[in-house]
Formats: sequence, structure tokens, C-alpha cells
Amino acid sequence: MQFEQSSALIFEYQTDLIGTAENPMTHIAVLGAGVVGVTTAWYLRQAGYDVTVIEREPAAGLQTSFANGGQISVSHATPWANPATPKKALKWLFKEDAPLLFRLRADKAQLKWTMQFLQECRADKADANLVQMVRLGLYSRDALQKLRANIGIEYEQQTRGIMHFYTSQAEFDAAIEPTERMQALGCERYVIDINNAVSLEPALSPIAHKLTGATYTSQDESGNAHLFTQRLAARCVEAGVHFMYDTEIVAINTDNDTDLSTKRPHVHSVTIRPTGENAQTFTANSYVLALGSYSVGLLKPLGIHVPIFPAKGYSATYTVNPRAPHLAPFVSLIDDEFKLVASRLGNKLRVAGTAEFNGYNLDLNATRCEAITRRVQQLFPKGIIANSVQYWTGLRPMTPSNVPLIGRAHCGQVKHGSHNAAATFDNLWLNTGHGTLGWTHSCGSAKAISLLIQGETPNVDFDFVGMSV
Repeated sequence: MQFEQSSALIFEYQTDLIGTAENPMTHIAVLGAGVVGVTTAWYLRQAGYDVTVIEREPAAGLQTSFANGGQISVSHATPWANPATPKKALKWLFKEDAPLLFRLRADKAQLKWTMQFLQECRADKADANLVQMVRLGLYSRDALQKLRANIGIEYEQQTRGIMHFYTSQAEFDAAIEPTERMQALGCERYVIDINNAVSLEPALSPIAHKLTGATYTSQDESGNAHLFTQRLAARCVEAGVHFMYDTEIVAINTDNDTDLSTKRPHVHSVTIRPTGENAQTFTANSYVLALGSYSVGLLKPLGIHVPIFPAKGYSATYTVNPRAPHLAPFVSLIDDEFKLVASRLGNKLRVAGTAEFNGYNLDLNATRCEAITRRVQQLFPKGIIANSVQYWTGLRPMTPSNVPLIGRAHCGQVKHGSHNAAATFDNLWLNTGHGTLGWTHSCGSAKAISLLIQGETPNVDFDFVGMSV
């Protein structure tokens, strides 16, 4: 694999960060090597920490980060939990190809999460959650742009903005209020007419007569999250980060005799099991949990209850028609009616979306896959080679509010902004629950958690977990 040219600059920058025998660096273990875990490792290493990343897969970015929609979309901040969703979810309940599908299961965790989700659908809560996601999104997009400028990393990125387009008048009308709300928060999403939409993205010309409206955010971006994750992981290795792949994290181990009236709970080690080996103990000074949907099971034995449930998302990747590449979009698109996003990645078109609540099931559902291709063929019939399609599914770690959990872990029920002063861990940190916006929020979340660990306050007005103690 070829790496970008600025690695020498990284080594030069790192020289004054390396610890000595007399003043060793604090050792931090990052649990998980998806895009959130790898960016976390990068920012911690840049801050001077000794970092080890532990990952059960054989390489970085092979789970939820592998084939997502590819968007850095501050403008896609309207929470799934909003006043319109319950009615839509009921309408879609028994439609196998529905954009949002709750499968009825005898699962207490899913039932509890669903009740919490419905509470977040209130207008006041949906607005508060939108505010949180826009603020974090702006902070994160800026962090990504600065990282890219500093190290010259390439990942099939496009900086042509993101366009929401609408073929339903009702969906377009419903988009006006959140668009104006995002503008007020500093996200430059604006309503544009159909002529402007087609001018910005000529691939929409064949369906121009079906469009009812569009919005456009020029500063949003797209790119290959998997490629970014793997290339940044390689940069991390060059900078001194150690990766332990093919290593399952079995348990997080705490001091059982902690007196919470005098001392915070403390993680002393994690139990790991490298492939083909017996379980063993791994020790660091601090731990950052970035395991997405798989965070729940490791935290529960510690008395930490995070409201994360896996939302199964699908993607389809098509080869762009080499005879008519202009008929596939370059501007990254969001089809709000069908809950799909489309991003141009080199000579491929990635289309992703929908949410299926079906536990940890990773089986590809043919009906849901075919529904994506059917819509793509309606939109760009001559722009892609339909029979080249590669389908994929992954588990997005969804919180009921859609707002991720970033900050210091504490016992009890955890949600963004929550804390339990008597049971806040002194060395366990959370960077998880990013839902559909893990790629969008990854750099900002990683930068923020690095600053929090250093005892600094990130320059973003966000409700971090466990940080008001």
C-alpha cells in the first residue's frame, strides 16, 4: 500500500512527544478500530499519549465503517426521533422494504429502547437533539478539514457539498423548518430551486420534472470512510500507535472493593482473547470505549447502562457507467423520502440508508437490497451498471436521541449530558453511539475526547457525558 508523502512531518512533530524512562507517557487503550476508534487513537497520539488499539477484526474499518454512505453531512442532522416518525413507523411496520422498519421481537432491550425513542420524538426534544448534532457536526467537519490539510490524506473525497432533493411535496415542505433551524445554528444549508439543483448536479436532469425542491450545503463533503480509516490507521502506526488485531475484548475489569463515597470506580485491566490463544489480561492507564453497538454488553456488568441499540443499515455499491459517467452524480445526494444517501467514490456510486431494528442480525435481506437498486434505477438509470452491485449491511449504534455518548463513563443510566457524581469512573471514557453519523462526527468526537482526557475543554457547546463533576 502506498502512503501519502507527509509521514516525515509526523515523525518530526512526534519527536518531542515521546516519553522517557524518567517521564513515561500515559498509556491509553482504545477499544475498537472503526473510524471513531482510529481517529481517537490519532488525536491521542498527537497529544503525546502512548496508544494501543484493540480490535477483533484483522484490520481497521471492517465493520460499521466499511461501506457506509460516505457523507460528512452536518446538514443531515434531523434526528430519526422526531414528531413525524411514529406515524411513519406504524405505516411502514409490515412493509419489508420500508425506510424505517421495527421488527417485532420478544426483546426487552429493544422494547426499552423503543419507549425511550418515542419519548425523544417530542418536538422540544427533537429540536434540542438537532442542536447538539449540528454543533458537533460543525466542530467535526472543521477537524476533518484541518487533519486532511495537515497530513495530506486522500480517501476519494469530494468537496462539492451535499444536496437534499425531494420528489414529494410533503417531504420538501417538512424540510423547510429544520433547514432554517440549521442556518440559525451556523450550518449553511439553503433552499434552492429546481433549476439550481440541476445546474449543481446535472445527473438529476432526467428526473427534473419529478423534483419538488432541494436544499444545498456547500461546505459538506463526502469520501470513502473505509479508505480513510485504513489510511489513518497506517499513519497512526507510523506515528507510534500499536494495533492489536484479531483480538476479542472479553471483559472490562474493575476494582470490586471501591468505596464510592471516597473513591471513583477504576478500571484496572481488560480481558482479551487473541485469535487462537487463551484469554489474557491487558493493562493500560486509561481506556476509551469505541465499540459502537458492541459497547452495551461490555458496559452492563460494570453497572453502566447505555441506551444503544443496533440499527441495521444497508448499502449498495455500483460501478459507474464508463460510457456515461456524467449521468451518475458527483455532488453527494440525500433522498429524504426514501432515506437514502448517494456518494461518488472514484468510479463507484455508493448508495446507503434505511434502518432496520432487528437486534444484532447481519443477514442481507434481499427485499431491502432490491428496493435500493430499484430507487437508484429510477434516479440514475443510465449512470450505473446495475448488475455490478455489491450489497452490504452493518450495525449503526443508535441512541434514542441520535446524539452520541462522548465523555467520562459513569454507573447507572447514561445519556448525553448525564453524570453520576458518586460513580464516575476515573479512567474509563466513552466515544460511542454515533448512529448514522459516525463518519460525520468521528474527527470531532476524537478531538473532543482527547482534549477531555487532557483536562481541557473542547471548543464546542456539546453535552458531554460525566463532565459536570
